[in-house]
Amino acid sequence: MITLAIIATLASIATMSYASYRTKISIQLSIVEIHLITKEIDRFRVQNGGYPDSLSDLTISIPNDPWGNPYRYLKIDRVDFKGKGKPKDKRRKDHDMVPVNTDYDLYSMGPDGDSQAPITANASRDDIVRVQNGKFFGLASDY
Repeated sequence: MITLAIIATLASIATMSYASYRTKISIQLSIVEIHLITKEIDRFRVQNGGYPDSLSDLTISIPNDPWGNPYRYLKIDRVDFKGKGKPKDKRRKDHDMVPVNTDYDLYSMGPDGDSQAPITANASRDDIVRVQNGKFFGLASDY
């Protein structure tokens, strides 16, 4: 009986460790994919004189993030978000509601598949983000 209890305890510890390991690997994969998409967006800008309107404008096939959701992209450069008839401001923002990018937003909604504009919101803390125009790539909670 004691042997079975020890085996069950070790199995539960191993299962939790494996789940944590898988989450870390998925986060790293998402960061790598966001880096690669960023390079393609920059290549597009050089060749076309501006950022793409959507990720479908790129010549490569964009994969879904490790959790099966599409990567999110929002062109910011040369877009006027103020005034009547203008697009709704969906830019990612920091705690002070200041946009975190001036060129474009690119991110994964993370494991929960949920996100809000402020990257400090509870729904956004697990997002994998590109902020400061590409100076930071990682978990929103680490920014």
